[in-house]
Amino acid sequence: MRKVFITGGAGFIGCNTAAYFSKKGDEVTIFDNFSRDGTRENAEWLSTECPNVKVIEGDIRDATALEAAMAGAEVVIHLAAQVAVTTSVTDPKNDFDVNALGSFNVVEACRKLNPMPIVLYASTNKVYGGMEDAKIVERNGRYAYENLTTGVSEERGLDFHSPYGCSKGCADQYFRDYFRIYGLRTVVLRQSCIYGYRQFGVEDQGWVAWFAIAAMFGKELTIFGDGKQVRDVLFIEDLVRAYDMAVENIEKTAGQVYNIGGGVDKTLSLLELLDYLEKFFEKKVERKFTDWRPGDQQVYISDIRKAKIEFGWEPAFNPADGLNKLIDWISKNESLFQNFSGKLREQKNIRQENEQLEKQKIV
Repeated sequence: MRKVFITGGAGFIGCNTAAYFSKKGDEVTIFDNFSRDGTRENAEWLSTECPNVKVIEGDIRDATALEAAMAGAEVVIHLAAQVAVTTSVTDPKNDFDVNALGSFNVVEACRKLNPMPIVLYASTNKVYGGMEDAKIVERNGRYAYENLTTGVSEERGLDFHSPYGCSKGCADQYFRDYFRIYGLRTVVLRQSCIYGYRQFGVEDQGWVAWFAIAAMFGKELTIFGDGKQVRDVLFIEDLVRAYDMAVENIEKTAGQVYNIGGGVDKTLSLLELLDYLEKFFEKKVERKFTDWRPGDQQVYISDIRKAKIEFGWEPAFNPADGLNKLIDWISKNESLFQNFSGKLREQKNIRQENEQLEKQKIV
């Protein structure tokens, strides 16, 4: 039995991770400030599903409280973050405080523990930037890389775009360097599009879940761009299994960086997802098209071969299987979305604010 400490443990990824390790017999503590929609509900679910999980309400920006809560941890999984590019543009100071300074507090608290724990950091594919040099072509009604047939590898140079990319990239490099300088056994996981149960997707983040929720409730979707943009998608169970395998193989994974996503075999375009949802629900999913968002890539697909070679991980769920599980969870938990209309209004206000900033040449 290990003592596992999870920052952001009441979030979508965090609560699934906490449940997984708790059911393995580990002693799990989650640390969350409950600022995101759905986190209270996720914590309530955890209290029923895994009553032995300890819940501490706190903020990673509070170094003193964080260090006290982390005492005795043997495995630390750092998931707490500001997660939306658009929000980072409208409030870059908060984005920095959470993703850069907060993450520094986490890695420094880990360094001070004796013995030092194993540490996983949930980074992002956004650290690779806009990849303007990667030529994009259109094939079969979707965008594709012309030459990157296996996707984007970890050898790709870092090129932070947006405040979000800068803050997450800063933390990415701190966690990597703390292995080199202090011997802290860190693993950096650059995650692609994750989806699954207990994800309260919104327009600016969690697009797979957001599309499924909107389709189920008959709400109109806004497509930024032409909908042909493509991402590799990864079901939550595959992600959490990657965490477990990275920890179990720490002799190989310590100090390493891995791309964790669906890879070239598990990709979706926005239009393909809409087509799937329309067939599943047997109804039209209303949508409107608007301008591309600044920095929105036409394609991002992870090259995940390094993870398979070095610690044996690869995704098991194809998009259809994962989507069916997600839709089943939404349908069984309709009460969680009773305030759906209010969230739609809030998202519309955020989008209008972003559009106004763009007009002012701030974006």
